[in-house]
Amino acid sequence: MTHDTDSPTPTRIAFICVRNAGRSQMSTAFAEREVRRRGLDDVTILTGGTDPADAVHDVVVEAMQEVGIDLADRTPRAITERELRSCDVVATMGCSTLDVGTVGDDVDVRDWALEDPGERDLEAVRPIRDDIEERVVALFDELTA
Repeated sequence: MTHDTDSPTPTRIAFICVRNAGRSQMSTAFAEREVRRRGLDDVTILTGGTDPADAVHDVVVEAMQEVGIDLADRTPRAITERELRSCDVVATMGCSTLDVGTVGDDVDVRDWALEDPGERDLEAVRPIRDDIEERVVALFDELTA
């Protein structure tokens, strides 16, 4: 899939997991940063979970603060099938409980198979964060190629 800057319809990307409290929040923040860095005003980023937590994991907030991104004000939210069907790309975070098979053949669904940072300490979350950052940058490289 290539990103056409002259396209009348924006590119929509969703990052989802079960709790929307860790991996998908980090992915979303890095994606928002890439949108700003690359000046992509026609890219929409969505995030959500199938069973959202009450808050973003504290350790995730701390890990992202280390790289200059503040997630303290983020709140996990539910994402609907309708929202997912509206996307060009949906990245799931390795949550085997997620069934996004109903989104349709037009959506590029990718499972990033990432470990859950929720119950881990900061030392264990850093490599997950860094892996997510690399994947998000690579996705935007692909979309803008």
